[in-house]
Amino acid sequence: MNQYETVFILTPVLSDAQMKEAVDKFRGILTAEGAEIINEEHWGMKKLAYPIEKKTTGFYELIEFKAEPTVIEKLEVNFRRDERVIRYLTVKMEKYAAQYAEKRRSLKQTKSEEA
Repeated sequence: MNQYETVFILTPVLSDAQMKEAVDKFRGILTAEGAEIINEEHWGMKKLAYPIEKKTTGFYELIEFKAEPTVIEKLEVNFRRDERVIRYLTVKMEKYAAQYAEKRRSLKQTKSEEA
């Protein structure tokens, strides 16, 4: 199994419930295909670098997971079919990137425990 990181941007016109439903849909696709979700981060509403479909903001979501390469194709087909997703990017993480992500998560976790 390879480690992947996917970031997708949801349209800003969604309510919180609709946004959570969309994220749950993609998380469900991954778990149904046997992927192991390592980390999930909700980055919230951010300004886009350039307008996409006449929208200047979007909800950003990051999911790190381990899966077989065939899962990526199914996930990206669902990204393309869902009109709530305006952009997505899935990256296969090499071992150094995976180590860095692990260190970043542990550092973030210790900061949240101190607060």
